[in-house]
Amino acid sequence: MAKWVYTFGDGKAEGSAAMRNLLGGKGANLAEMSRIGVPVPPGFTISTEVCTHYYTNGNTYPEGLKEQVAAALAGVEAALGMRFGDPVNPLLVSVRSGARASMPGMMDTVLNLGLNDVTVEGLAKRASDARFAYDSYRRFIQMYSDVVLGVEHHLFEDVLEEVKRDAGVTQDTELTAENWKGVIQRYKAMVAAELGKPFPQDVKEQIWGAIGAVFGSWMNQRAITYRRLHGIPESWGTAVTVQSMVFGNMGEDCATGVAFTRDPSTGENAFYGEYLVNAQGEDVVAGIRTPQHLTINGKTRHGSDLPAMEEVMPSLFTELVNIRNILEMHYKDMQDMEFTIQQGKLWMLQTRNGKRTVAASVKIAVDMVAEGVLTKEQAVMRVEPQQLDQLLHPTLDPKAPRTVLAKGLPASPGAASGRVVFTAADAETWAKNGEKVILTRIETSPEDIGGMHVSQGVLTTRGGMTSHAAVVARGMGTPCVAGAGEIRIDYKAKQMRVRDTVVKEGDTITLDGSTGEVMLGKVPTIRPELTGDFGSLMGWVDEVRTMKVRANAETPLDAETARRFGAEGIGLCRTEHMFFDPARIISMREMILARNEAGRRAALAKLLPYQRKDFIDLFTIMKGLPVTVRLLDPPLHEFLPNTEAEQAEVAAASGVDVGAVKAAVAALHETNPMLGHRGCRLGVTYPEIYEMQARAILEAAVEVSKTTGNAVVPEIMIPLVMGKIELDMMKAVIDTVAKEVFAAAGMTLTYQVGTMIELPRAALRAAEIAETAEFFSFGTNDLTQTTMGMSRDDAGNFLEIYRQKGVVETDPFATLDQEGVGELIKLAVERGRATRPTIKLGICGEHGGDPASVAFCQSIGLDYVSCSPYRVPIARLAAAQAALKQAK
Repeated sequence: MAKWVYTFGDGKAEGSAAMRNLLGGKGANLAEMSRIGVPVPPGFTISTEVCTHYYTNGNTYPEGLKEQVAAALAGVEAALGMRFGDPVNPLLVSVRSGARASMPGMMDTVLNLGLNDVTVEGLAKRASDARFAYDSYRRFIQMYSDVVLGVEHHLFEDVLEEVKRDAGVTQDTELTAENWKGVIQRYKAMVAAELGKPFPQDVKEQIWGAIGAVFGSWMNQRAITYRRLHGIPESWGTAVTVQSMVFGNMGEDCATGVAFTRDPSTGENAFYGEYLVNAQGEDVVAGIRTPQHLTINGKTRHGSDLPAMEEVMPSLFTELVNIRNILEMHYKDMQDMEFTIQQGKLWMLQTRNGKRTVAASVKIAVDMVAEGVLTKEQAVMRVEPQQLDQLLHPTLDPKAPRTVLAKGLPASPGAASGRVVFTAADAETWAKNGEKVILTRIETSPEDIGGMHVSQGVLTTRGGMTSHAAVVARGMGTPCVAGAGEIRIDYKAKQMRVRDTVVKEGDTITLDGSTGEVMLGKVPTIRPELTGDFGSLMGWVDEVRTMKVRANAETPLDAETARRFGAEGIGLCRTEHMFFDPARIISMREMILARNEAGRRAALAKLLPYQRKDFIDLFTIMKGLPVTVRLLDPPLHEFLPNTEAEQAEVAAASGVDVGAVKAAVAALHETNPMLGHRGCRLGVTYPEIYEMQARAILEAAVEVSKTTGNAVVPEIMIPLVMGKIELDMMKAVIDTVAKEVFAAAGMTLTYQVGTMIELPRAALRAAEIAETAEFFSFGTNDLTQTTMGMSRDDAGNFLEIYRQKGVVETDPFATLDQEGVGELIKLAVERGRATRPTIKLGICGEHGGDPASVAFCQSIGLDYVSCSPYRVPIARLAAAQAALKQAK
């Protein structure tokens, strides 16, 4: 019979860290901690294969699962000397999700399972604390009803607030056992009224209800959204871990907490975390009570007057520090740990590689090399390439004036300005309308994930450094200020108040996630310095990387940015962008409206000096690095005016009446311009256009080579060829111009002529095209469109549905479709190299900055990738990681 359940605890386990795909991150790490002697409450994990079976077989479980769960539960009972459902000595369990990739807060958990009207009395006697037992029971009813039975969470909160108000108390901890008994009766009555049946008393019904709810939560909306944002395949599924409960809320010698082995915001090698005495785990992360710091240093740094665990429980703190060191050395990475202390006994409930900011990620990787924990190669593999984007954008100018409204905790670093909104739904709506927003909440919950994703920053008035807002924002790289308790939010009025200052929806504020400051208005920013730890890491990246990284750039600013970020040339200079400058567009339109070649040449002569100056600037900035210039690509109608005023201006400049301009606009209209008169088809029809551009490129190359001493080797790229004939025609035009330019200059330069492979036919005819082409650059944006028959501008209307239904796993315009488009690229690479072994090969679509696509390019042996300037460091790191994986 297939094995579906794996046990752990008592210093042994049936699983290990290597079984992450089968047991999920939580189950694998609990097993591993058990194996290495860390104190873990015993339990068992139901594998991810059950989740797969569940969804492919009509939400049913595989044969033998129930028997294996019963046997595993009996093993936990034997280990602890307790029985599930026993009225005298009841075993209680938690039921938690655990996917192979960490998805904090996205799926469901049930704690204190096994309590009912009978077992709660046994728990009260065993603990000698009726208040604790009935508090645990009301927590279970509240959580189980919400997660499993679908009763709205806020209904329970309303009852609880009413009871506290009637009792004249403000904290949950002030309620007595009798208070909790009353709460329980009201909870049970409410559940019965909502569902038409009583709250389940059968503990077996409870456990299977919870297991089903956890598997069901794999497909809840927040989990689906999180997977989409983080590229986690639906097919992975989740495991379910059932673990014996230990209690942090049995008295003053009990506690619960969350700890990081290093600071997840800065990466500093300092133990970091929060805890609460006499509490359960959800109290820490939910922001219901103000958490306390683990260390005296943390308490001092954050100005807290609450005692640290180091002061209150020194011997247990020392034990926790020892476990911190064991786990970090074992996993060789910063760990995020959950722990509970029950009556003076420390238990570890979870460890996982901690989510961190990119600045922390880089520092931790570099520090661990210095500490001898990691090699340089291992450090390179530790940083997520996509995260680097967080380091490359501006931070607040420290010299700029600022009006500080309030201060909270620096939960996720970085600076963000935007308009205040108070709901996740409003954040999504405003963002769709092009507004930059700051999501401002009392506290966030997993349902807010969509709004958090589109927001520039997140501000909460409750919660600590390990709250939901803090953890999720850090994972997203979004600046976050948490626990800004001075702020009072009025959701109904859509405003917040700090003393006498009122900030309304739509007003602009600025967050500094590195200091916790909340400021009125927009504060200026400065460019980051890419030195220190970042510089060290990128130095190691370039030592192992085998594929070059270029940038897509056509302005001096783009080129300078690309160089600053380590680009090794320009892989795509789009010349059409140069023609939209107001000083040039009139001449461009004159050329389009000209009645004959002479008229076109006259207009092109006006454009030549501008084009030449553009290339002089680029070649000068790039200092001899390769620059690939794509000749004119878009259809001509894109340059023509649509308004009557602009049409009149063009008519006057061209010496024609407005009617002629309108007629030309109508004549150039195309039903499907993407597949129409564009690319090399313009050059074939009007060779004088490409002739002018070639002259501008080559004359600029000559001038820069003479004045700077840097030999410029321009790469002239012909777009949208279907085969060799078109390329031959255009190369002949370029070669003729080159002879004229070199003769006039009295010097000769090397130049290359190549093509953009962006049509399936070109990929298929690559062997023939390579007879002429000295390089191929794969234009993967258009190659994806023409291969898949899918418009990148319109596919958004259905791509999400395609993802949900499993037609595609990712957006093919964000991550290369390796099965289809990738096959064409591989074919073209093989055929091109067979004809011309020295042919230079690269890609220049947006995929050049996508790590998965970069890895594909490495695997098929491309010479370089080209991407937008700000993605150059991402591509460099992705290329290094791909090279290391390939070398294994």
